[in-house]
Amino acid sequence: MKKVSFLLFIGLFAGCSTVPLTGRKQLDMIPDSELIPMSFASYKEVIGSSQLSSNREQVEMVERVGTRIQSAVETFLSEQGYSDRLIGFDWEFNLIQNDTTVNAWAMPGGKVAFYTGILPICADETGVAVVMGHEVAHAVANHGGERMSQQLVLQLGISSLSEALGQNPTLTKSIFLQSVGMGSQLGMLKFSRTHESESDRLGLMFMAIAGYDPAAAPTFWERMSTMSGGGQPPEWLSTHPSHETRIKDLNSALPDAQEYYKKYKDNN
Repeated sequence: MKKVSFLLFIGLFAGCSTVPLTGRKQLDMIPDSELIPMSFASYKEVIGSSQLSSNREQVEMVERVGTRIQSAVETFLSEQGYSDRLIGFDWEFNLIQNDTTVNAWAMPGGKVAFYTGILPICADETGVAVVMGHEVAHAVANHGGERMSQQLVLQLGISSLSEALGQNPTLTKSIFLQSVGMGSQLGMLKFSRTHESESDRLGLMFMAIAGYDPAAAPTFWERMSTMSGGGQPPEWLSTHPSHETRIKDLNSALPDAQEYYKKYKDNN
């Protein structure tokens, strides 16, 4: 326990970075040079074992939205002085044929996957932009690396990815998949809610710069709330903010996002 506390203490001072826009300090102990190759390998494995959609219209829509969000991210980070956040990124956008999975995710390095099951909730291209902006924000804000840094310390008592892989590669891979949102995040409730709210706000700015009306974001979550049929667990038991909290926070952030939308909508 003392070893874990000591490593966490060292990490808080030696391995911190700042999240763009929010200014929150985060634990960042895993170099992108180690994290991103692991991300690319895992993404290749998932895509290779999945059935990709053959619906050209939907595939092209996901790719189009992804490309516009990518450009928005590059613009936003350049303006904020965080362009180095994208070093090593190799963007890719795929649509997986799975109508029962209402999900999408983005991995470190810009690898994004949508499932066809989320498209009815998105309703249209702007709805896809809501989800795309949010998921890409996780990657840009390095939430996966932050979660993994925390979990390597808490579960293995070490802060080096190479050491973790050598000591317990199976557990390390499991921690990685959980950290990038492809598994459960048990024990990470507080941090995960913080990440989700942060990605909501960043994603709102990204979609606005990409030329999509950010007012569609609260509407998307209203549809998601309706779809859940009141079955969502209490917020304190959930890794995500409640739909009501999410909608309220998005509406609060809309004025700033609308300024970006007005500024950039004619550029897209």
